[in-house]
Amino acid sequence: MVKLQTPPSPEETMPDRQALFREAMSRVAGAVHLITTDGPAGRGGLTATAVTSVSDEPPTLLVCLNKSSRTATILRKNMAFAVNTLGAGQQELANIFAGRTPAAGESRFTHGNWRRGAAGQPVLDDALMHFEARVIDIRPVASHYVVLGEIVGIALGPDHRGLVYARRAYHAV
Repeated sequence: MVKLQTPPSPEETMPDRQALFREAMSRVAGAVHLITTDGPAGRGGLTATAVTSVSDEPPTLLVCLNKSSRTATILRKNMAFAVNTLGAGQQELANIFAGRTPAAGESRFTHGNWRRGAAGQPVLDDALMHFEARVIDIRPVASHYVVLGEIVGIALGPDHRGLVYARRAYHAV
């Protein structure tokens, strides 16, 4: 009798819970955003997919930032931020703000068409849209800060395809 073999499950090949979690989350597509901040502590920015709406009354967003990031430290002091949602073709900018290039800190803002938004935060002119927010709560959760921001400004940009990150690559949708 021939016994059929089944391929090993991801759980069998990745016994480490953290590695399995990261692999599973890599399969979840997420819109790509640049989180930016400016104020008394300076200017900073990073790439994030951990952004979601919380409420429309009042309009509120949730953003998750790694505690070890320079931008998280600056944002906590500035108590304000912008969420700039990237569109198809803006992968290079996403990589710059993700730290995948030599550009760091303030030099990241030499890439792209940046201006100060109505609420004073760095906004990208050709983002699909941007939201400016004032921080209403910051909670430490494991390795990240969960930041809640009440929206104080919204602007729509060009209406073109969006950019998502899934399976460790960018995709236009």
